[in-house]
Amino acid sequence: MTSERPRPRTALAARARLPSRFGEFTVVAFECEDGEYGVVVRGDVAGAEAVPVRLHSECFTGDVMGSLKCDCRDQLEFALRFIGRAERGAVVYLPQEGRGIGLANKIRAYALQDQGLDTVEANLALGFPDDLRRYDTAAEVLGQLGVKSVVLLTNNPTKRAGLERAGMPVVGQIPLRATPNPHNAAYLDTKRDKSGHLL
Repeated sequence: MTSERPRPRTALAARARLPSRFGEFTVVAFECEDGEYGVVVRGDVAGAEAVPVRLHSECFTGDVMGSLKCDCRDQLEFALRFIGRAERGAVVYLPQEGRGIGLANKIRAYALQDQGLDTVEANLALGFPDDLRRYDTAAEVLGQLGVKSVVLLTNNPTKRAGLERAGMPVVGQIPLRATPNPHNAAYLDTKRDKSGHLL
């Protein structure tokens, strides 16, 4: 009788070439306990230090539908352009819609924002913390790609802290500043004032 080895918590499932409007990438899929993670990789990151990395939480309304209520798509496109011009880098797409509360709850939070609550107050009114995301799986994904340390493309201090807690050194940070519009100016102010984002 043979005993099965436990399945890794994070397993590289597939990879392929991905030419894109932002440059030439390799797209990599990981199967993880908390969902499937997609990564686009530029150049050779195995064994590399100070790799430019964007951890991007999925945003159906912004990334896909072009919502003006957030700056998610602006940040994603900035990161892809930046990394597309770099020697190496990666964008890790995190299955954590609505800061981890899911799409339906995010739309409920949007409805509360339409009634005057800010983004943090709306999450709290629904019974959630302002941010439920975690970054330990992202650190594992980067480790499996062979990344030794990162320069993080983010405004969010909790991403940096989360990666470092999970054992991935962060040796620098590049803020991603989007131009506000009338629909997201208050949202950006809340991220700066209540969540400590570098805006």
